[in-house]
Amino acid sequence: MKVRIYKPSKTAMQSIHAKKPTWVLECEQVSRRMPEPLMGWTCSDDTLNQVKLKFSCAEDAVSYAQKQGWEYTVTVDRDRRVRPRNYLDNFKFIPSEDGR
Repeated sequence: MKVRIYKPSKTAMQSIHAKKPTWVLECEQVSRRMPEPLMGWTCSDDTLNQVKLKFSCAEDAVSYAQKQGWEYTVTVDRDRRVRPRNYLDNFKFIPSEDGR
């Protein structure tokens, strides 16, 4: 079985330091999804897509996947750089090159 290990991005409602960083291990999709004939909802034959395991660090998730004998892929997250900005910079006059 193939699994994917990644660090989920924060939602728009979270602050930068709100939650302790967690890593997620989830199974990759094996069977294709199709609409259910009765209700029209999306269904799949593979129920492991619903399982998401959370770990405090990537090494724990990797060791768990190795113990289970699963193939795994680790997706490294990119750190977001926040440039400090000032409210006053919105109204600062910057003269153009042609002198207007």
